[in-house]
Amino acid sequence: MSHMAPSCGSLCRRLFQRLVPSNGGVHPSRTLSTPTWTVPVDPLKNPDFRPRRIILIRHGQSEGNVDECAYVTTADWRIPLTDLGRKQAKVAGKQLREKICEKDASVVFYYSPYLRTKQTLEEIMPFFDEKEVVSCLEEPRISEQQIGNFQNVHQVLDAKAERSKFGRFFYRFPSGEAGLDVYNRVSSFIPTLVRDCNQHAIAGRDLDNLNIVIVTHGLALRLMLMRWFQWSVDDFEQSQNPENCELITMNKIKGTDGYAWMELEEKDRVSLDLPDTCGVPRNVHLHMSHEMDNCEKVK
Repeated sequence: MSHMAPSCGSLCRRLFQRLVPSNGGVHPSRTLSTPTWTVPVDPLKNPDFRPRRIILIRHGQSEGNVDECAYVTTADWRIPLTDLGRKQAKVAGKQLREKICEKDASVVFYYSPYLRTKQTLEEIMPFFDEKEVVSCLEEPRISEQQIGNFQNVHQVLDAKAERSKFGRFFYRFPSGEAGLDVYNRVSSFIPTLVRDCNQHAIAGRDLDNLNIVIVTHGLALRLMLMRWFQWSVDDFEQSQNPENCELITMNKIKGTDGYAWMELEEKDRVSLDLPDTCGVPRNVHLHMSHEMDNCEKVK
């Protein structure tokens, strides 16, 4: 079996062929497909940028997950999935299809440029019709933590053992990144995600029917959640990676006062070993406290 994944790229190219040909100077990777309805949306009157769901998926089992020696002669970003990893990705595709089952649902895919994430997406995509897929975008900022180039196994194992004592967030690999570096780059991706959602809304898409699927890596996944939900460093250090191809889902919740937020599914919060305060953004807790105070004043 070839270690290249042309299928993922060809799928994306076919999707991009359906995109609007003229977009006022927007980079092609951010171009939106033409919606099947044309209801104008004013983002100032409808400030809710949130999609129905954001689903994060860690790639399937890779050769590096089962053998650290794989990194000695193969660049990390070219490490492929194992046969089991491909099977896990197919199962994830089926689970994703079952979750995204609403009529008129649409999907936006973002994926890390690593081979293992591309191959994971390659197994997921056949579960969706092309007309359901709005876009399929490669996003380098959600890549794996950089721990060096061609790696010396013993040095990396020693560094990982040292990291366990020091803490994953601040520990910097001698020739690579600290968790903080990954946090910074996934944090910069979130405003892009928000802008893309706003553009989808302006183009006439109903965000309540839009699903965002992000195929990434364990650490990047947790650090993106850390930024979104404003976890503390201690909260992050307590958490653990999801299993390969486990679906981690954030659902849009709307309060009675029109306030909206994304909330982590309870089973996923438990799976990540997080305290119960970490499934909702901290500013939502503050908003709820403020609303309760206002109710008490009315009484």
